[in-house]
Amino acid sequence: MALFQKAVFLTTVAHLRDLPEDALAEVAFAGRSNAGKSSAINTLANHTRLAFVSKTPGRTQHLNFFKLEEGKFLVDLPGYGYAKAPEEIRSQWEGLLGPYLQHRGPLSGLVLIMDSRHPLTELDQNLIDWFAATGKPLHIMLSKADKLTRQEQSLVLRQVKAAMADLGERCTVQLFSSLKKTGVEEAEKVIAGWMGMEVPPPRPAPPPRPIRSAKSAAGAKQNRTHAPGNKKAVLAGGKPAKPKPAKAPAQK
Repeated sequence: MALFQKAVFLTTVAHLRDLPEDALAEVAFAGRSNAGKSSAINTLANHTRLAFVSKTPGRTQHLNFFKLEEGKFLVDLPGYGYAKAPEEIRSQWEGLLGPYLQHRGPLSGLVLIMDSRHPLTELDQNLIDWFAATGKPLHIMLSKADKLTRQEQSLVLRQVKAAMADLGERCTVQLFSSLKKTGVEEAEKVIAGWMGMEVPPPRPAPPPRPIRSAKSAAGAKQNRTHAPGNKKAVLAGGKPAKPKPAKAPAQK
């Protein structure tokens, strides 16, 4: 997460001719509409609104570039598989996605976001087969893992890894949850390796608090009770202090 916290929005590309010319390395994020792609980018960057999260699937229609450092970018690709998208928009997506993924030189790898409850749909598999021909690495993030039990998580992880075995070391798979922020460090390590960036060391954990016994806790409570000025002060023997008699009103 620390590596991508400095990500800032750079530009939106609607035509291939407008792609950044100074790019040295790019990592693209793809996935079916509503698979949690934008949420994953926001979680990695620790930013709630870096990539727009829409309640309407298929909202992202262009290539959105986010700058990490000079010449290095994350690229949010249009979500695919949204049947209700107008034909004109779907044609535009295809016209951008195809040439970009197959011919973009600085593209270092593809992160494919798949809903862990519905992985490897036909469209996911089509994109995998299509991208595999480039020889570039693929990292699959099984999103929304928090909605599965641990047993279900282990099962889907094994199934997807087995399905991707033919790609060998070029394909890696992990579980991910934007809600629980699990899998962030694993994804960060993969992406940083592709881009030739160093992952900052994690911050050291704060020292553990000393464990207090019940006896010491009781003594501390008693000391607080005996503190000067405490209205609930008690005598040394643990007996309540006797209230002072009220003064009689002065006679006129």
